[in-house]
Amino acid sequence: MFLEAHAAVADVVRRELEAAAGISATEFEVLLRLARTPGNHLRMTELAEQVGLTTSGTTRLVDRVEALGLAARESCPTDRRSFEVALKPKGQRLLDKVLPKHLESLERHVAGPLGGDLAALEAPMRALRDAARRR
Repeated sequence: MFLEAHAAVADVVRRELEAAAGISATEFEVLLRLARTPGNHLRMTELAEQVGLTTSGTTRLVDRVEALGLAARESCPTDRRSFEVALKPKGQRLLDKVLPKHLESLERHVAGPLGGDLAALEAPMRALRDAARRR
């Protein structure tokens, strides 16, 4: 049931997000992760880990987000061999516009059916994620 519920909810939430944002859910996730990071930037390796993609998959994803003018790849100031991805103002504006709609969708399709608010679900979801990452 867990897998069925995840697939069904993820599909409807993804479709609503993509309709509102005009970009893929994965591209939106990049913007969200950059926005919630101090300084609005992440190293490519950190972003890859957070979105669960390979390094090459993350490179292609960042290429798409960069081509849309939503983020920019920059040299890492502390390690010239590395790159960071930084949120651009256009990306922040899109995030500001779409995030309230996305949160409403999560409320409607996740928190509502479970009878609680999203904040109450955060701790158990983090526990599941963290336990899986330790394996």
